[in-house]
Amino acid sequence: MRKSYPAEFKAKLALEAVKGERSLSELASKYEVHPNQIGQWRKALLSDLPGVFSEKRHRKEQDGEAEKVRLYEEIGRLKMELDWLKKKANLLGC
Repeated sequence: MRKSYPAEFKAKLALEAVKGERSLSELASKYEVHPNQIGQWRKALLSDLPGVFSEKRHRKEQDGEAEKVRLYEEIGRLKMELDWLKKKANLLGC
């Protein structure tokens, strides 16, 4: 049966491995994880690291676009309701 580790645990170990204060063997014996596994987590951390900062800006742009679309939809819906109310008010003679 395979062991699964939470993301926080993996991140903690990968960060410790990147710092280099202890060897992979020392970390492996301390946390009871195979050294190759810690090495894989370290490689994954280092390969994904540049995207951490660029993704944030890209995500903000996407959120802004989604908000813009949502607001335009709401404006259109409110304009249709206003036109309908004006039409009914004219029929009632108000």
